[in-house]
Amino acid sequence: MLIKIGYDLEFELPAPTPMLLLLYVHPQRAHDLNLPNVLLTEPQVSVHDYIDVFGNRCARVVGPAGKFRVYHSNVIRDSGEPEFQDENAIQHPLEQLPADTLQYLLASRYCEVDRLTDLAWKLFGEVPQGWARVKAVTDWVHQNVTFGYQYASHTKTAWQVYTERTGVCRDFMHLAITFLRCLNIPARYATGYLGDIGVAPAPEAMDFSAYFEVYLSNTWWPVDARHNQRRIGRVLMARGRDAVDVALATSFGPHKLTKFVVVTEEIK
Repeated sequence: MLIKIGYDLEFELPAPTPMLLLLYVHPQRAHDLNLPNVLLTEPQVSVHDYIDVFGNRCARVVGPAGKFRVYHSNVIRDSGEPEFQDENAIQHPLEQLPADTLQYLLASRYCEVDRLTDLAWKLFGEVPQGWARVKAVTDWVHQNVTFGYQYASHTKTAWQVYTERTGVCRDFMHLAITFLRCLNIPARYATGYLGDIGVAPAPEAMDFSAYFEVYLSNTWWPVDARHNQRRIGRVLMARGRDAVDVALATSFGPHKLTKFVVVTEEIK
């Protein structure tokens, strides 16, 4: 399967502004691209790449004052199969987890493990460990949180999602991730492209889509608490502890986002 992907973002900057951008396809999927994995700007500026501590490819730029455009278009090859999951995947005892997974058990900016631990064990402590427990958490979040862009807030935490029961895709993931960490299952935040492939088209404009990954049976598995189903054609861009680590654009100064277009669609 071939999938067209891309984005077109415009910022209004009052002064030259340093920015960090996580807009590349993740290095893990870069070999599937038809064209080089580049970031284009208008006006043209120097783009300096680096790999962050989570393995994401990032860009550093200094946007000039005025209108600053960042864009890219590409085609990626995909298996066309639903994301693989294993209902028999097992949960590892804490003392047997690899050291690099332990950070995904800890509290982070949007995931207050300490505030939700007692609740997590009350809700899910009787569910069998492993995939069954992951599924129970995912089902609960999917069924108890209402999606809507009007509920978006860049400061909303997992605790607030639980108490308000509303949010956008990142909020669904933050709550599920937090519950899973409380239950000693490593869980990390992820973001990327997700088109309406094999499902009814969504009424909202295309956007980047959050999901999360859990560590069971020595493997990281993709899970989506908003859609709560295995999807086709998801394209990873970045991973981290929560949304703070994978922000698409971080500016070190005032800015206004004036255009935001995302494209991800199957090429017939």
